[in-house]
Amino acid sequence: MRFPPSFLEEIRARIPISEIVGRRVVFDRRKSQPAKGDHWACCPFHGEKSPSFHCEDQKGRYHCFGCGVSGDHFRFLTELDGLSFPEAVERLAAEAGLAMPDRDPEAERREAARATILDAMKIAAAFFQASLQEADGAKARAYLRDRGMNLQTQASFGLGYAPDSRNRLKEHLAAKGVARSEIEGAGLVVHENTAVSYDRFRDRLMFPILDISSRPIAFGGRALSANVSAKYLNSPETEVFHKGDVLFNLARARKALKSAGTVIVVEGYMDAIMLAQAGFENAVAPLGTALTERQLDLLWRSAQEPILCFDGDAAGQKAAWRAAELALPGLKPGRSLRFAMLPEGKDPDDLVRDGGAEAFRGVLDAARPLADLVWMRETAGGVFDTPERRADLEQRLKAAVKRIGDESVRRHYLRDADERLAAFFGPARQGAGRGAPRERQGGAREARGQGGEGRRTAAAGTRRSPISDRLSRSSLTRPAGGGQASSLREIAIVLGFVNHPLLIEEAFDYFAALDLAEGDLDRLRSVVLDIHAEKATNDRSELLAEIERRGAGDLFRLFEARARMVRLWPVLAEAAPEDAREAVRQALHLHHRSRSLHTELRIAEEALMRDQSDEAYAHMLEVKREIESVEGTEALIEGFGTLSGRAVKTF
Repeated sequence: MRFPPSFLEEIRARIPISEIVGRRVVFDRRKSQPAKGDHWACCPFHGEKSPSFHCEDQKGRYHCFGCGVSGDHFRFLTELDGLSFPEAVERLAAEAGLAMPDRDPEAERREAARATILDAMKIAAAFFQASLQEADGAKARAYLRDRGMNLQTQASFGLGYAPDSRNRLKEHLAAKGVARSEIEGAGLVVHENTAVSYDRFRDRLMFPILDISSRPIAFGGRALSANVSAKYLNSPETEVFHKGDVLFNLARARKALKSAGTVIVVEGYMDAIMLAQAGFENAVAPLGTALTERQLDLLWRSAQEPILCFDGDAAGQKAAWRAAELALPGLKPGRSLRFAMLPEGKDPDDLVRDGGAEAFRGVLDAARPLADLVWMRETAGGVFDTPERRADLEQRLKAAVKRIGDESVRRHYLRDADERLAAFFGPARQGAGRGAPRERQGGAREARGQGGEGRRTAAAGTRRSPISDRLSRSSLTRPAGGGQASSLREIAIVLGFVNHPLLIEEAFDYFAALDLAEGDLDRLRSVVLDIHAEKATNDRSELLAEIERRGAGDLFRLFEARARMVRLWPVLAEAAPEDAREAVRQALHLHHRSRSLHTELRIAEEALMRDQSDEAYAHMLEVKREIESVEGTEALIEGFGTLSGRAVKTF
C-alpha cells in the first residue's frame, strides 16, 4: 500500500523519535540533552562501549557515527524489529491516534490535490515577494522600514506584497500553468457566491505561513489601507492548511532550539519576526486565535517548558489563564509551561525597539511557572475573610489541580496547593485570644565602624526581636535583590493604606510624602490622595469604588495580585487592622532608611571623586555595607500588633 506523505509526516510530528528509539536503548545522561530533544546512546545496530548513536527529535532522524546507519521512525522498526513497512506504519499510527488511510482512489486524489496546491502556493509566494520589490510595493516597503525591519529579515521570512488588483495573482498563476481548480483549492481567490473569481489578498503585506518542512501552505495578509474591515486576513482552510494545527515560524524556531533551549509564544506575526531580528529566533505565534490543543502539542514536542508571552493588561491575563486551563490535563513530568507578562501597553516589538534585546530578556527571565498562574487565577480580586470563602478558594484550587491527568504531577500540585493555602491564611492560632507573644533571639552582630550611631555591639545580639515570625519571613524584610525588595515594599505601603483607609487618616502626611518613582504605583497613590482630599472615607468599599470610577481599578488589582503571589498578607484587606498598621509602619521605616542611605551613598561617591583619600573611600564602603544590611538590621523596630503580643500603637 502507498501511504500519503502527509499521513507519514503527521505520524512523525505526533511521536518524537526518541520515544521509539528509547524503548530499545538507554540514553546516556551525560551526553544527552532531553530538554532540546537531543539524545545519545550506544548503537543498537552494532556493539560499542561509548555512545555514538545520535537521535534528534527536531529532525525526526537517527544516525550512528560508528556504523553509519541512519533513518526515521519507520526504518528503525523495520530494520531493528523486522517489521514490514506497512506494519511499522500501522503500529505507529495506532500510537499516534490516527486512523489508517482509506485504500481507495479518493484518498489518492486528495493527495494529488495536496501536491498541486503546494505547487500553487510556492508560485504565489514567489509572486508576492517579487511584487514587494516593484513600484506597487513601495507602500509596503515603507511600512516595514517604519517598523524597523531590515532587508535581511524581510528576505529571510519571505515577506511579500499583494497588489491592489482583482486579477493580478490569478492571471500570473494561470500563465504558469496552474489550473483554476488548483487556484481555488489553494484559497488564493474568492470564488464562492460570485460569477467571476477574484484575488483574495489585495493591497496587503503578505506573510507566508510554512509547514514543518518549510513549505508555504497559507498566507497571512496585513491591510495597508485603513478602509478595510479586516486588518489581518488569513488563507481559508484547505487540504494543506488547518489553522488550529499550525504555528507561525515553527520550522525556523525548531532550528534555533539547540541554542535557545525553549520556544517562545507571542501574539502575532510581526512580534515573532521582530524578535527573530533581535536574536530571539525561537519565537512562534498562533494564527490570530487562542492557543489550541494541537498547537500546544506542537509546542511540547519542541520544548519541555515553552514560554507563553502575553500582554500585561486584563485581556492578556485572561489569555494566560485560558492557556493554563488548556494545559492542565496534558501536564507530565518535565512537561509544563511558563508565563511571561509584558508591561502594559507594550508588545514584544515595542519592548525590543525601546529597550533592546535585554529588555525582552528581562521579561523572559521573570516568567512564572504554571502553578503560579493557577494560584493567581483563583485568588485574583478575591476576598477571603470568612471560613466559607477560604473553603471555597481551597475547593476551586484543588478542583483545577485534579484536572491534571498524570498522577505524579497531580500529587505534587496538590502538595503545592496545600503549602500555598497554609502560607496564605497563616497557621492556626492557638490559645486564648490572639496568642502569646512569639519572640526570637537576635543573632550576635559584629561591631562595624569606629563608633557613632551606626555602631553595633555584642550586647545588641541578645536583644529580643519584636518582629513576628511571619513578617520576618515575608518579602518586606528580605534582602534586596536588584531592587525587587524595594519595589515590593513600596507596593506593600500603598496597598496597606488602600486596604485599611483608617491608616490614611492616622498618617496622611506619611502617605502624601511617600517618595515613589514615576509609574503606575505612584499614579495609584495620587488617585487615592485626590479621593481623600475631596471626600475622606474610612470605608474600603467606598474607596475602591471611587478608585474604579477614576480608572485606576486595574492598577489596584494588579498590585494586589502581586502582593498575594508573594504572600504579603499583613497589608491585604483580611489582615487585622493592628497588624496592617504595624506592617505599614515597618515598611515606611525601611523605605525611608533605604532612600536616605542611597542619598548618602551618592554624596559619598561624589566626595570620593573630589578627594580620593582613604577616609573618603572607607566612608563610601561603610554606607554600602549599611545599604546591604538595612533589611536585616533596620527591621528591628518596635511592635507588630497583637499577633506578636505587642501593644497597638498609632503613628
